[in-house]
Amino acid sequence: MSENLPKLAVETFSTILQLKLQQTQSMLRGRVMEGQHVGKQASPIDYIGSVQMKAPVGRYSPNQPQNTDFTRRWVTPVDKEAYQLIDSFDKLRLLMDPQSQYSSVAAAAVAREWDDRIIGAAFATATIGDSTGIGTTTESFSTTNWQIASTFGSSAASGLTVAKMIEAKRVMRKAQVPVDTEQLTWVTNSQGESDLLNQVQVVSTEFNDRPVLTDGKVTRFLGWDICYSERLTSSSNLRQNIAMVKSGAYLGIWKDTENDVDRRRDLSGLPWQLATLMSSGATRLEPGRLLQVLCSDTSAAADVTP
Repeated sequence: MSENLPKLAVETFSTILQLKLQQTQSMLRGRVMEGQHVGKQASPIDYIGSVQMKAPVGRYSPNQPQNTDFTRRWVTPVDKEAYQLIDSFDKLRLLMDPQSQYSSVAAAAVAREWDDRIIGAAFATATIGDSTGIGTTTESFSTTNWQIASTFGSSAASGLTVAKMIEAKRVMRKAQVPVDTEQLTWVTNSQGESDLLNQVQVVSTEFNDRPVLTDGKVTRFLGWDICYSERLTSSSNLRQNIAMVKSGAYLGIWKDTENDVDRRRDLSGLPWQLATLMSSGATRLEPGRLLQVLCSDTSAAADVTP
């Protein structure tokens, strides 16, 4: 064998182009109220207050009208875009066409943006009132009334526990939230899932009339649909879980996902351009329909943007 034969050695390259690890689907869309809008802002829902029955003042006395209170909430859009270029000359040097994967990357980015809008609005300051500049006020999230402490049911900060899930439903029922007819959603993360799997009350059939685990995953417990998201806010090793009914948050869509593919004839090489556009906004709705539950979580260092 010639000792020069290795000069003819070849290299083999993959024709598979795969997305790197990232969240590719929205975890929260469909779990909150949603609507289509146009204009600079929108009022997704108005609320009417309550009246109290009173005893008559006296025979033939004048009527005593009660002024019912009304509340209006606002949502404003946030515009987002992404542009990806594929050079015509570069495509000649590839073994595969990356264009379809470019579309998948853009779709995943849009899905994450929807979740970020909802999560960001959950405990943010909401805008209420007549309209911008005319009787408009703000409503801060009340941690006094609508937060379940990290130490609830224990002497120190704890993770997601059955006691906290029971307390969240109690708080909602106390606030007259129709928990028996509304869709209940609990948003937690991987640490929350681990916390649940390590509790006998969750995994043992002795405490449940039917199995809770589905293929080793807790999808529903105590009436809560369990939703997992790695995009929840964390501060001081406390993860802000969200416990809500569907009417507790709102996602307004000004522009749903729009993809446009065209040739950039103004650029050298006539590259193809994939433009992805979206516009959406979110707001927390009536207080009491959405709660903040603090759960101990020291895994914040593992958080990644995608």
